[in-house]
Amino acid sequence: MKRSLTALFAALSLAFTPLAHADHHAGEPHFETTEVAPGLFMLMGVGGFTGGNIGVSIGKDGLVVIDDSMPPFLPQLKAALAELTDAPVDFLINTHLHGDHIGNNADFAASGAYIVSHETMRSRLLHQDEKPSAASVPVITFSEEMSFYLNDQPAHLIHVAAAHTDGDSIIHFPDVNVIHTGDAFFHGIFPFIDLDNGGSVAGFLNAQERILLLADDQTKIIPGHGPLATKADLERDLAMLQDAHKIIQAHVAQGHSTDEIIAANPLAKYHDDYDWGFITTERMTRTLARDLGAK
Repeated sequence: MKRSLTALFAALSLAFTPLAHADHHAGEPHFETTEVAPGLFMLMGVGGFTGGNIGVSIGKDGLVVIDDSMPPFLPQLKAALAELTDAPVDFLINTHLHGDHIGNNADFAASGAYIVSHETMRSRLLHQDEKPSAASVPVITFSEEMSFYLNDQPAHLIHVAAAHTDGDSIIHFPDVNVIHTGDAFFHGIFPFIDLDNGGSVAGFLNAQERILLLADDQTKIIPGHGPLATKADLERDLAMLQDAHKIIQAHVAQGHSTDEIIAANPLAKYHDDYDWGFITTERMTRTLARDLGAK
């Protein structure tokens, strides 16, 4: 059954919280800021699940933010931004439609931010059962690619089709060799491929290969979830998913049902490194099997 985005958001919050507490000191959730290039920052939640990783570009032309967490953490996000600049957000780029990445759209729009996304993301928001507020919907969209020339950091927005969802954007800063992937990359954990919102395993793999074509050994990659990554990190996680896909494909080719595949536990070798609260080894197996048409 198709999950509502609210239910998905709640499940993500519960799933990520123990992971975050295991990796960081106990305390109130907040954002840790890392400067990945002059004037370009990654904000990552610590002490609890605060949503996807956030990108921030600051300079003479204004403040550009990539994704914006969730309503309960708006004060923490504003506090983290205030430590970098007192400027309001001028442009807010949404990488995709999930609430842990766009939960504060309406607040930033009310303060004057223009929201940007792929056109399919906007369309899905407008046609979902749970109608968003008008202020939270992107007002600038693109089809294949779009460029910003701000803060002496050209940024290229690129649509990666049918990947995590069907409205995903990655953002490439070529002059400073940084890529924000949105949820087209989960670093070090099994990825969530949202089949109910147009995602697909083939598209997800293609998106990661597209990112690799933009990267070199010095590229800093901001994943949708997980710590700052390198090309080698992405190659390792891509190889895992490619292998997992082939393993499940072989079971499906033999006519095995999803329950039979689950019982065989074919992804056991990846469990210790990639299993986590939201996308467990079993759920990753089910996603791959469903995508391949298993009954």
